[in-house]
Amino acid sequence: MKKAEFIQAVSEKAGLSKKDSQKAVDAALEAISEALVAGKEVSFIGFGTFSTATRAARKARVPGTNRVVDVAKTTAVKFKVGKKLKDSVASAK
Repeated sequence: MKKAEFIQAVSEKAGLSKKDSQKAVDAALEAISEALVAGKEVSFIGFGTFSTATRAARKARVPGTNRVVDVAKTTAVKFKVGKKLKDSVASAK
């Protein structure tokens, strides 16, 4: 599902105009991004939790050439799925 399709689905489920739904989706995504940049977790009970993890600098070997390269320290986004979402996806198939 692409963002436009997601906005359409939100519009239909919430009974909002497409324009209002787009504003709501954009605001929600921006709020999640800002919280993660600030180092906070964003948790939706039953759905899941967004968080960040710091990955230390390391050396990695390039497959095929065996050349060793330095990989810089980085911060990655993590998502841990909630029980309700996990169960609903598992039972849908």
